[in-house]
Amino acid sequence: MEKRAVFATRHEDSRGRYHEEAPSATRTPFQRDRDRIVHSTAFRRLKQKTQVFVAHEGDHYRTRLTHSLEVAQIARSIARTLGLDEDLAEALSLAHDLGHPPFGHAGEDQLDACMTDYEGFDHNAQTLRIVTKLEVRYPNFDGLNLSWEMLEGLVKHNGPVTGPDTPISSLPAAFRNFHQLADLEPDQFAGPEAQVAALSDDIAYNNHDIDDGIASGLFTIDDLKDIPVVGDAFRGVRIEYPHLSDRMVTYEAVRRLIGIWINDVTDETRRRIALHQPQSAAAVRAMDVPLVAFSDALAERQRPLRAFLYERMYKHYKVNRMRSQAKRLLADLFDIFLAEPETLPPPWRHDAAQVTEGRRARIVCDYIAGMTDTFAMEEHRRLFDPSGMR
Repeated sequence: MEKRAVFATRHEDSRGRYHEEAPSATRTPFQRDRDRIVHSTAFRRLKQKTQVFVAHEGDHYRTRLTHSLEVAQIARSIARTLGLDEDLAEALSLAHDLGHPPFGHAGEDQLDACMTDYEGFDHNAQTLRIVTKLEVRYPNFDGLNLSWEMLEGLVKHNGPVTGPDTPISSLPAAFRNFHQLADLEPDQFAGPEAQVAALSDDIAYNNHDIDDGIASGLFTIDDLKDIPVVGDAFRGVRIEYPHLSDRMVTYEAVRRLIGIWINDVTDETRRRIALHQPQSAAAVRAMDVPLVAFSDALAERQRPLRAFLYERMYKHYKVNRMRSQAKRLLADLFDIFLAEPETLPPPWRHDAAQVTEGRRARIVCDYIAGMTDTFAMEEHRRLFDPSGMR
């Protein structure tokens, strides 16, 4: 195991939790954060939330849960190599998608459209809302009472959230309404472990989307031959193992591609460490550029892959049909729950009946965002299909 880096986040120096708790006798603060994520209801629901394919399309495609587990595995590997806190990197990876609604980005787009007059919807902001408010499991506080480092990393999963061109007033409602947002230093980069988790997210979906796209028949290995890095990996496997099936070629090529991405991010980060020489996690946050990054060469070479996946997978007519169905389904649910809050189950019904329309819209949004794909479809059937009447 690598020696702990001087700029790693030190659990001994954690800035603590907003609700004071006695320390664990057996776990570091970040191990405790990880365990709270794993035991949360929101985490379990990820098993039936869309990554690209709706859950019922097939058992072998990635869901939000399996995606999060793959991100965590990659993040632990990178964190270990760089001498960072593996537990914090893992916990952030497991939690980063908790705020995703059913049906993936189609569901997010539709909920944001439904909430246009009520401050919108953003899945990163919803993650913060879940871990600080909606996940109710403890007698002394709402939320999971995660460490400062966890909250900071989740809020800044995509980088600083405020700056000269992005005042706090322009942020999603869940960020603006979090009273301690300024305490999370929103104008700075996240700590090193959070930066690792963010790039591990990129590595995971770049590569498992290749795997799922081929498995689903949306494109073939031969369609990838001219894509930089990716085409070379598949050719290399076919040359070395000429008798392998396409399925086995894909497994081996994707395994190698993940290694290429991991090696690139560790090499580039080491280059930046030597250049900037940060002496603490706080110094990493205060840098003008991220410490953890892909090389310019790989960042440039992966653009054709993202463009290919966008056209051949995310915009494929089969995926578009799923997206269209999902958006209409969620719009129906939102409209009926907002207009008829008495159709909501308890305790949502009681809360929605007592408030203004704007507050009711947020309650309805929270309820829908927490659904799995299958539950959303069942709710729609119960409400709109006469055969579902009970």
